[in-house]
Amino acid sequence: MVATNRKAHHLYHVIETYEAGMVLVGTEVKSLREGKVNLKDSYASVERGEMILHHMHISPYDAANRFNHDPTRKRKLLMHGTEIRRLLGKTVERGFTLIPLRVYFKGKVAKVELALAIGKKMFDRREDIKDREVQRELRRVLKERQH
Repeated sequence: MVATNRKAHHLYHVIETYEAGMVLVGTEVKSLREGKVNLKDSYASVERGEMILHHMHISPYDAANRFNHDPTRKRKLLMHGTEIRRLLGKTVERGFTLIPLRVYFKGKVAKVELALAIGKKMFDRREDIKDREVQRELRRVLKERQH
């Protein structure tokens, strides 16, 4: 696991997840292996039949000089055409968003886990916080009973 989008589950209701490969240049792969990636505010969209990842920040590789990459460039994602068309239909019709949940290596290949998600309203977030506090309190009480 290289990086996770920790705020994703707080801000969105995750409906489905998909795995996609990423088209990267050499210095990006080296920075990824060092864990220098930020998924905050990044999202994916379909442009001209291709899946594109926007605003994912991969820091420039320290050992590279003038051949370094642009940290926030658009990156092409590799998915099957049927998956891309299906996701295009869902994002256009129903207002879903494609957000990256995590970036990881599968063997030598860099992958990103995309989530088909819908944004939470403020009251949904408050409910989640309340439920989490109730569960924490319940665990604490059960732990005290055991001792």
